[in-house]
Amino acid sequence: MSETGIAMPTVHSRVHRSAAGMVGDTPVLRIAAGPDRGYWAKLEGENPGGIKDRAALHLVRAARQRGLLAPGAPIVESSSGTFGLGLALAAGDHGHPLWIVADPGLEPSVRRLLAAYGAIVDIVTAPDPRGGWQEARRRRVAEILADRPGAWCPDQYHNPDITGAYAPLARELAAQLGRVDVLVCAVGTGGHSAGIHRELSRHSPGVRLVGVDACGSTIFGQPARRRLMRGLGSSIHPRNVAYPRFSEIHWVPASAAVRTSRALARSSFGSGGWSVGAVALVADWLARTHPRETSIVAAFPDGVHRYADTVFNDDYCRAHGLLDQPVPEGPVTLTDPLAEEAVAWSRCATVVDPVAKGAGR
Repeated sequence: MSETGIAMPTVHSRVHRSAAGMVGDTPVLRIAAGPDRGYWAKLEGENPGGIKDRAALHLVRAARQRGLLAPGAPIVESSSGTFGLGLALAAGDHGHPLWIVADPGLEPSVRRLLAAYGAIVDIVTAPDPRGGWQEARRRRVAEILADRPGAWCPDQYHNPDITGAYAPLARELAAQLGRVDVLVCAVGTGGHSAGIHRELSRHSPGVRLVGVDACGSTIFGQPARRRLMRGLGSSIHPRNVAYPRFSEIHWVPASAAVRTSRALARSSFGSGGWSVGAVALVADWLARTHPRETSIVAAFPDGVHRYADTVFNDDYCRAHGLLDQPVPEGPVTLTDPLAEEAVAWSRCATVVDPVAKGAGR
C-alpha cells in the first residue's frame, strides 16, 4: 500500500548471481497469420546468446561431472555462431579458455562478440572437398585438440547428451500453452528439434514435428549446394537428427527467410535471423492451412541483434540478390527427397535418413 492508500502491484524481480542463471524461462509471443489465425513463437533470443545457451551449459556441466573436462582445461568446438556464443557463456561461467573454429561466413558481429567474450576465433580458409565448410572446421578442431592434451570438444553434431538440454524448454511450453499440436523447428545439428519433441510428446501425445531445412543442405537427402544461411542446414549428416520424429520437412531458400524475418520485425517486433525467418515462413503457412484451433509452436532460436550486418543490411541483401524474389504463398510439394531437388521453398512428407538409406549424395 502506498502513502496515498492506493494498492501497488507486486513486482517480481529476476536476480541472478551469474549470466548462466539468465538462461531459460523464455517468453512465447502470439504471431498473427491472418484473420483469427496464428501461431506461438518461443523467443529463445531472450537468452543471453540464444537457444544453444541451453545446450552449451548442459554439455559443459555433464563433461565436468564425468571428469571429461578438467578444471581450467580448454574447450574447442566448431560453430557457425549461436553455439559458439553459448559456449562462451558456459566457458566463462566455469573458468575454461575457449577456441571456436568457424569459417569466412561467420557474421562479423558474432566474431566480434566471441572475441569480446574471451574466445579465440580460428577461421578455416578452404572448404573440405566433400564435407564443405563444416567438415573443414571439424578437421581443424581435431588438429587443435591434438596440440592441447586435456582439451575437450562438445561435438554438437554427434553428442547424444545434447537432446537432454532442451527438455526444460519443452516443459516451459507445456506450462505456458498446455496442449501443443504442431512443433516447428529449424534443423542443423538436430539437437533442439529432437530434444524438445521428445519431452513435449510426454505432455502433448501426438504432437507433430515439422522440420525446416535450407535449400542445398544434405541432412534429408538433398544434394549439397552452396548455402548462404547460417544456423540451419548442413553439408554433413549429424547423428543427433531424430529422423523418425519428423512428420514433414520444408526446405527454404535464403531469400524467403530474409524477407520473412524483415516482415516479422515490422509486424511483431519478435524476429531474428536466418533460422527464425525460415521457421516463421513455415509456421505461418501451417497456421493458414490448418484448422483454426490447431496449436502451433515455432522455436525461434535467436533474436535480431547479431544479424545487423547480414539479414537486416540492405547492401548485403542486395549484393546477394535476397530482395529480388517475392515470397510464395506456399511450398512446392515433393514426393521423393532423394530424386527431386528443392530449389525453391518445398515440402515433403517422406522423411529419410540418407546415411541409413545409403543415399547420401
